Amino acid sequence: MNATKRKRLKAKGWRFGDAKELLGLSDEESKYVELKMRLAESLRKKRLKRRLGQTELAKLIESSQSRVAKMEAADGSVSIDLLIRSLLALGASNPELGRIIARTHRG
Repeated sequence: MNATKRKRLKAKGWRFGDAKELLGLSDEESKYVELKMRLAESLRKKRLKRRLGQTELAKLIESSQSRVAKMEAADGSVSIDLLIRSLLALGASNPELGRIIARTHRG
């Protein structure tokens, strides 16, 4: 968002912050959410790079298309374990997983 628009919205009473502030998350909870988001984003990118649809990935990991959609959206019902297992099924290496985990928030 550009500075002019932000200033105009602030003048109208809008507040700006991050999810941690909005939801009152602890540092640990915030880091967990960010990790899950990075894994979900990486899963989607890896699936697209392999030119697979969500249904094809679902078959590969013996799941459903709707579950894959939830995984890619970092839905609360999806475990980090499932995200990692799915990335491995798409061919992610341990060093690649390490880079995903170590990556910092781009905010």
